[in-house]
Amino acid sequence: MKLENYEVHLPNYSIGDKIYDKIGPVCESYGKKVLIIGGRRALKAAEDKIRAYVAKTNLEIIGTKLYGTDCTYAAVEKLRELPEYEEADMVFGVGGGKALDTVKCLCITDDKPVFAFPTIASNCAACTSVSIMYNEDGTFLKPNFFVRPVMHSFIDTEIIAKAPSQYMWAGIGDTYAKYYEATISSQDERLEHFTSLGVATSHMCRDPLLMYGAKALADHKKGLCTYEVEQVVLAIVVTTGIASIFLTKDFTPDYNSGLAHAVFYALTSYPVIEEKHLHGEVVGFGVLLLLLVDGQMDEFEKIYQLNKDLKLPVSLEDIEITEEQWKESLTRIPDMSDIRHYPYKVTPEMLERAMEILRKRNRS
Repeated sequence: MKLENYEVHLPNYSIGDKIYDKIGPVCESYGKKVLIIGGRRALKAAEDKIRAYVAKTNLEIIGTKLYGTDCTYAAVEKLRELPEYEEADMVFGVGGGKALDTVKCLCITDDKPVFAFPTIASNCAACTSVSIMYNEDGTFLKPNFFVRPVMHSFIDTEIIAKAPSQYMWAGIGDTYAKYYEATISSQDERLEHFTSLGVATSHMCRDPLLMYGAKALADHKKGLCTYEVEQVVLAIVVTTGIASIFLTKDFTPDYNSGLAHAVFYALTSYPVIEEKHLHGEVVGFGVLLLLLVDGQMDEFEKIYQLNKDLKLPVSLEDIEITEEQWKESLTRIPDMSDIRHYPYKVTPEMLERAMEILRKRNRS
């Protein structure tokens, strides 16, 4: 069967410690007036540097606004009503995943040029064409897909190296998940060209983390931007974004997620997850269960050891989930949309068996 027509928009990005000097050459063709929208801590970390480089261009910053606290449709509508947003020719989104996803949902929907300035390396929001939307109470709502990502992403390694290291720590867990979820959800299928590219690219979501993850995190804790830090930042922010774009098309099965994310989103029902734990941290724990359910014992040992080395979670206690809450989740996880397209039906019994193996591994 011939596939219907489709288009692919890949992310453009610049990376380095003085990369904001590319703001003028990249952005000036889109207009003059710039509105900056970001998170409170992100703006404190990056706004002065952005303004210093914008001052050397023909651009004019007409305002700075906070995005809100969660990526919700209500937050998007509140920003849309701002007179500065109406006046702006383009928007600079500054921050982590929720800030960038909010700005993307606002601007890409309105076809207004938007540029990403990630300040932490915890996820691929700066380079992917999806926003993860939440309910007003902080629980997961749904992914909102777009035809394209931001116009350009400016990845300043100096700012990211000075950010709290727990964001990269969690980002590592979210990133290696992409490889395992993509390869499992696509196994034994005849794939379209773009899906094959996504699965092939996903190898680069795992390999640099196994090679450089421990050294990168140690360097990041010292505020250094070494080769290892840069390789891990690129894997988290760029490679995962590219893989996600190739793995997600609205007329094909979704190969972009899997059991590790299903575990995370099911556990967001408990406030402790959103209040005290990071997305990638919990996803990294979910990967252990994914590998045990899939019977990949060698890969399980690699990730178990990496998690131990990085102090990523290896038990329910590490993410403050009780046995009773886990039992409740066993019936929710199999119904999560993340495993709607999976090579087999995930059952509560599979999950409980995987957890029992994990408990034995921890005791040993």
